[in-house]
Amino acid sequence: MDPKHLFDDPRLTAAGLLFEAHHGLLARLEEIWKANGLSGLDLNALIRLTRSPGRKLRMTDLATQTALSTSGVTRLVDRLERNGFVRREPDPADRRSSYAVLTAAGATRVARVLPAYLEGIDRWFTGLLDPAQLADLTASLRVVRDATNPEATHITT
Repeated sequence: MDPKHLFDDPRLTAAGLLFEAHHGLLARLEEIWKANGLSGLDLNALIRLTRSPGRKLRMTDLATQTALSTSGVTRLVDRLERNGFVRREPDPADRRSSYAVLTAAGATRVARVLPAYLEGIDRWFTGLLDPAQLADLTASLRVVRDATNPEATHITT
């Protein structure tokens, strides 16, 4: 096969566009979370806790959802706990595990950031697509997520 044809492969184009879009979207949204004293990882974790039953997640599930290692999620929760946004709660069913629980201060911070964050998401992502495109993209992303990160499928929507 001609090596030039390898570089014209539509799979490279699709993956490259996904990576470029992800990078571009994060760059546009970064100013929003930074203006609110958060990192993107902080905001991601706080939103995931907000959307979870009881506003809490097992530390292992939060690690999976944020693509962090056990030590990485521990450092994240330590930082959020120091800022008063989360607290740890032991799991009564498993002494080896604990939950990260959103505090009132954490909920207040999410509520403060969310309008600008949603506006940014709409401006730079969802608002660029018509409803059918957005539904197709969401379904497609679920297929890819379920194949590449199956442990996240039981804990995210």
